[in-house]
Amino acid sequence: MGSPFLFSHQGGSSPVRAWLVLSCLAMLQFLIAVDVTVVNVALPSIGHDLGADARRLTWVVVGYTVTGGGLLMLGGRLGDLFGRRRVLLAGTVLFGAASLLAGIAPSFTLLVAARLMQGAGEALALPAAMAVIVLMFPEGLRRSRALGVWAAVASSGLVLGFVLSGVITQLLGWRWIFLVAVPFIVFVSAATILLVPADPPGRRVRLDLRGSVLLTAAPLLFALGVVEAGQDGGPGRLSPPALAGALFVVTERRAADPLIPPGFFRNRARVLANLATALLSAALSTSFLLFTYHLQNRLGLSPLAAGLTLLPLAVSLVAAATFVPRLLGRWGARVCAVTGIGLTALGMAAIAAAPAGALVLATVPAMVLIAAGMGFGLVGLQYAAVTGVTGDDAGAAAGVQRAADQLGGSTGITVYIGVGFAPALAGIDPFLTSSALAIVGLAAAGFIAWRIALPAH
Repeated sequence: MGSPFLFSHQGGSSPVRAWLVLSCLAMLQFLIAVDVTVVNVALPSIGHDLGADARRLTWVVVGYTVTGGGLLMLGGRLGDLFGRRRVLLAGTVLFGAASLLAGIAPSFTLLVAARLMQGAGEALALPAAMAVIVLMFPEGLRRSRALGVWAAVASSGLVLGFVLSGVITQLLGWRWIFLVAVPFIVFVSAATILLVPADPPGRRVRLDLRGSVLLTAAPLLFALGVVEAGQDGGPGRLSPPALAGALFVVTERRAADPLIPPGFFRNRARVLANLATALLSAALSTSFLLFTYHLQNRLGLSPLAAGLTLLPLAVSLVAAATFVPRLLGRWGARVCAVTGIGLTALGMAAIAAAPAGALVLATVPAMVLIAAGMGFGLVGLQYAAVTGVTGDDAGAAAGVQRAADQLGGSTGITVYIGVGFAPALAGIDPFLTSSALAIVGLAAAGFIAWRIALPAH
């Protein structure tokens, strides 16, 4: 049975309503994206107040991104089965409640638990939100513009998180980096009830909860294994995530209703787009961290000054996303994706080539290249990843795309930064090593993206 979104849109639903929905959901996307990076500058203050060392503080970041990424596909499936508005509202409320809990958390353990809850809220809300947008905007220029706005908001949120973290922590205290989101979440929840059309639930099936747990556990164990292996040199610590990954594959093959519908893998364009997205996001997330390390550790800038220095990156992202939808219609998603991947590779090379004492202005070309690469690459790959969706699989497709993006970014930081800054490679420039690994991954992403073939519209 077709989705009422498709029916109402085909029957001539108001474009004004569609753009109002996009505006409200983009606010949610911005808040969720900001929460990925807004804790970075505040980590020392959090550790001082709650008695946590640097090693434990990493879980304030990793716990949120990996839990959210691991549960995204379950969130997408829930939206398809129980109705996108219902799941979107549940995820938004959970994210807001977790933000409130994080802001008032009296202990470090409770703060980490709140961050895990935030990740779960994101996993419910974002696939449903993206599915709503995809189904309210038809394939073609209108959808490409909507996805351009969506990608620009997400990317700008990631970058502005650094700036907001420095400003809020310095002026109000670290707890307000979480509390400031609560009133906006209340607004988005009300707008969802008023603007997003209700849709009936899909067919009742047994959810693949075991697969969801394994998909979340594997990257969490992988991140823990890389950190611990770097501490004591024990490669055996990488066995648990490998086992969890193998069990996930076995579980999905045997499940009556797997986490990812079998038909998803028959769409070659979607599979290739998500593989390329994971590799591109790995490099982009690595570049963000390298920028902050260069500005603070190499140049000695304060956290607030470093955050403000990243503003050219955010401005360039918005500018790139403004032009990408028009070029997407002329060039096609594949060319835009490959162009973005190539620009990102040039940006990583510029980061690697920058001398340790380079002035702030020397980092601007790298920022512009990274921003252009993100704008072209992610919008093109997003479009390819949701091409041909229907009301029955829009949530699953959106969940897979978001999981590829988020887990790819987390894995990139874990591997590229973990290897580049490993004590065993102390004699080699870590910026050079991390960037070189990212460029190798981007080369693979470019090869994969070029093989994407989409139907002509």
